[in-house]
Amino acid sequence: MNKKIIFFPLLFAAFATNISAQVHIIPEPKEITLQEGSFTITPSTVIELSGSAGKQHAEMLQCFLQEHFDLSLKIRKRDQKASNRIRMKHTGNMSPESYQLITDEKGITIEGDDTGIFYGLQSLKQIIENSHSLTLPHLVICDEPRFPHRGMMIDVARYYYPVEVIKSLLDQMAHYKLNVFHWHLTEDYGWRIEIKKYPELTQKGAWRKSTQYRKEPRLHDNVPHGGFYTQDEVREIVAYAAERKIAVIPEIEMPGHAMAALAVYPQLSCSGGPFEIPINWGIKDDIFCAGNDEVFRFLEDVLTEVIDLFPSQYIHIGGDEAPKKRWQSCARCQQRIKDENLENEKELQGYFVKRIADFLKERGKKIIGWDEILEGGHVPDNAAVMSWRGPKGGISAANKGYNVIMAPNNFYYLDRYQTDDISVEPINIGGFVPLDSTYLFDPCGGIPPDKHKFVIGVQGNIWMEYIHSVEMLEYMMYPRILAVAESGWSPADRKDYPNFIEKMSHHLNWLDQQSVAFRIPEPFLQQVIKTDDSYYIIELAPTVRDAVIYYSLDGEEPLTRGKVYRETIRYPKDQGVKELKCAVVLPSGRTSMNYTFIINE
Repeated sequence: MNKKIIFFPLLFAAFATNISAQVHIIPEPKEITLQEGSFTITPSTVIELSGSAGKQHAEMLQCFLQEHFDLSLKIRKRDQKASNRIRMKHTGNMSPESYQLITDEKGITIEGDDTGIFYGLQSLKQIIENSHSLTLPHLVICDEPRFPHRGMMIDVARYYYPVEVIKSLLDQMAHYKLNVFHWHLTEDYGWRIEIKKYPELTQKGAWRKSTQYRKEPRLHDNVPHGGFYTQDEVREIVAYAAERKIAVIPEIEMPGHAMAALAVYPQLSCSGGPFEIPINWGIKDDIFCAGNDEVFRFLEDVLTEVIDLFPSQYIHIGGDEAPKKRWQSCARCQQRIKDENLENEKELQGYFVKRIADFLKERGKKIIGWDEILEGGHVPDNAAVMSWRGPKGGISAANKGYNVIMAPNNFYYLDRYQTDDISVEPINIGGFVPLDSTYLFDPCGGIPPDKHKFVIGVQGNIWMEYIHSVEMLEYMMYPRILAVAESGWSPADRKDYPNFIEKMSHHLNWLDQQSVAFRIPEPFLQQVIKTDDSYYIIELAPTVRDAVIYYSLDGEEPLTRGKVYRETIRYPKDQGVKELKCAVVLPSGRTSMNYTFIINE
């Protein structure tokens, strides 16, 4: 990776000057107060309930301590006189999802509603994980989320992942207080959800002949790919998510990205086909015919079964990247424009969206659509707009009074490259979204303060054109999903990038121990210019705790011919431009790519 170092008299003074960095919680809590003293969880510590509702949470904590610390704690009902306890206290007088975590000489108390207690437990687990210790400082944490929607989207339609992988992702989401799993289930390239009334959608529409794995030149693996989730598996995943306080929002794409359905039912297109499920990535011209009432009957049948499977208040209906070429030459679509007094094909899409939204509203559901749904007018008042083409769609929607979920591709698309030197990165869709950009994006930026209330959340999206393994999925998720999580939960004035990097180094160390294949971030640089301006002084810090940095200043490979970084690097300024090459080796032995920093004024 190439990166130019921009010098200031003092860029960052030091890590961990913040109290919160000493307990390493992501996302950053609203308030943390450290106090004198500490409490140690021992074999005699008990997990105490204040009612039956918290038993499931207690068992999760019990399993965590058993698995990672070989410590088996008993669970029992509340005892007013007991000490040396981890107490879960249900209360109805705190805001939803908020919690208070207190450690003192008697033990640990987590207070909140059921969801708040669950999130308090995640913070407790993180403190333990990242200190590798069962001794906790005395502290008080008062915490609540900034936004109600804190999401991650996985595109299983382009590439199928089995139930076990989805469950693992849900575990990871819950640990970082992400509470919405956006499940992209239908696409041009595969239909992934069983619909009883239309069994051929998965018998035929869930399978394609090959998968493209390279963009330029275009290359395919020539291996049939597919899979789908039965309705029983969907129920299983929805229930698993609910136990972890995650709502599952399905996406059934319309009117575009419909080739998997049209390959099975070509009569739902404008031309009548025939079609095959495509194997080349890209936007396709053939979409659902907006002039054909059979299309709406089909989609209403599909959505009726989807509604029965997903208790979430929202159903995502897509609405993006729907070319109007076929509609322009379709007699039925042109007749629909005339009959409905519409201006053009964009308004025809608005008609399409509203008709589906009205159907869902009658059944107690709201729609989410990508920001293109704004273009055709007729957007239902209760619709939420997911802003993906940068933040501008979200800004426009908020100004019009629509709920907005910020998922801009230039900040929150986690399938994009993490470095500007794509030659050293795995093949991906394109674009450059570095960690600092993801972290520093302000979801309410550009929106008047009186409209901030319409921003209901943020979401990181992962599209699977070139992500064909769990390892690659983890590489693209981490560490940027941690930045999305902090943006969704933490107050804006509590965000602090150097503090985040310090906390992240502990989290990545733990993830390394769990064999999560995250991208190893470049070292964090703290640089100062000597007062007499005669030397550059470079200070490095590993972005994974206990990792070792190797470096060179002479163009040599840092791992084989460089030095181990042990103290500040200094060299005369009069030597001109320098390349600082670095590589990072994790405690597990996994090694980063080489990072090259161009140092000049």
